Amino acid sequence: MRFVIQNVLEASVRVEDRITGSIGKGLLVLVGIGHGDDRAVADKMLKKLLNMRIFKDENDKTNLSVMDVQGGVLLVSQFTLYADCKRGNRPSFVNAANPQLAEELYEYLLAECRKNVADTGAGEFGADMKVSLVNDGPFTIVLDSEDLK
Repeated sequence: MRFVIQNVLEASVRVEDRITGSIGKGLLVLVGIGHGDDRAVADKMLKKLLNMRIFKDENDKTNLSVMDVQGGVLLVSQFTLYADCKRGNRPSFVNAANPQLAEELYEYLLAECRKNVADTGAGEFGADMKVSLVNDGPFTIVLDSEDLK
């Protein structure tokens, strides 16, 4: 599983003419799900995400989590995080999980996140989404479940 985590002042996701999710201060998280991912991996990734100290404290040090600042979390599925660009100029996505498993784990992540973060927003799995954000910093981190083992 891969997360691209962006510390944002605001973010939203639009599908056609409707907003599917939006947050103020918090984390925009692009979520890629790969082969071998399961609920145990999702739990580890979510725990790491919610406790990651990437917000500034009163001394201007990145020392607070999204939970500490009572921020929002906007989760957006993005299978392209598993693009394989080793050969040719057209990426291959064979390393991404099949859509059925990916959607199941994405929905699981959303449900578990909502248990901890009242302001949890979402994209729409498999849709053509337009993501808008104001990245604070900019501050962006890539978190890969392979690094948590």
